[in-house]
Amino acid sequence: MVPIHKRCIAELFGTFWLVFGGCGSAVLAAKFPEVGIGFAGVALAFGLTLLTMAYSIGHISGCHLNPAVTLGLWAGKRFPTKDIIPYIIAQLIGAIIAAGLLYCVASGKAGYMLAPNGLAVNGYGEQSPGGYGLHAAIIMEVVMTFGFLTIIMGATDTRAPSGFAPIAIGLGLTLIHLISIPVTNTSVNPARSTGPALIVGGLALQQLWLFWIAPIVGAVLAGIFYRSLAGNPPPAPPITGEPL
Repeated sequence: MVPIHKRCIAELFGTFWLVFGGCGSAVLAAKFPEVGIGFAGVALAFGLTLLTMAYSIGHISGCHLNPAVTLGLWAGKRFPTKDIIPYIIAQLIGAIIAAGLLYCVASGKAGYMLAPNGLAVNGYGEQSPGGYGLHAAIIMEVVMTFGFLTIIMGATDTRAPSGFAPIAIGLGLTLIHLISIPVTNTSVNPARSTGPALIVGGLALQQLWLFWIAPIVGAVLAGIFYRSLAGNPPPAPPITGEPL
């Protein structure tokens, strides 16, 4: 088994890559004149960051990159209790570093100002890209995270076709973004939400609670659901983390 400090370093870097790549695509490329990548491009960027990290560090840490994933896998009996806090701390550090560096890059453009919805923060109401309210945001984040964890649990089950889990998970995250960017700017990941919110502050920070509670609820429910549906698989492959 890989030592916990090495797994945490992998989680830190992987979460950094997810936030810098995914949020960076939204901040730097989505609305670029004439060649902006738009919502679809941002959705693909998030999926690609996860897919590339799953193949790169999945065999080291499990490539959670997300406190909700860590807790969902724990609820599904795929991850030990003792490693939850170290993983979440590493994920948060990676996300905060990514958001800080992204702000440094974005501010290098003449006339740049950090807007209340800058750095691809998540939100509802006036912070929602489509103007969706609190109840819509809660439903979307719970349902999307539930679906995401179900994909992860199923794709990494040892009874599933081997070698394809990163593709299914990466494409799953892409689909989730295609659906939910207009509603909340898509979180399904408390670390991804925390990094940009800490830099932007204000309303983004005030609304951060939702992007911890809703994804964690959805993930834990999915872990319990999949375990009750599929039963106990044989020992899990590396991408799921260390099984109990």
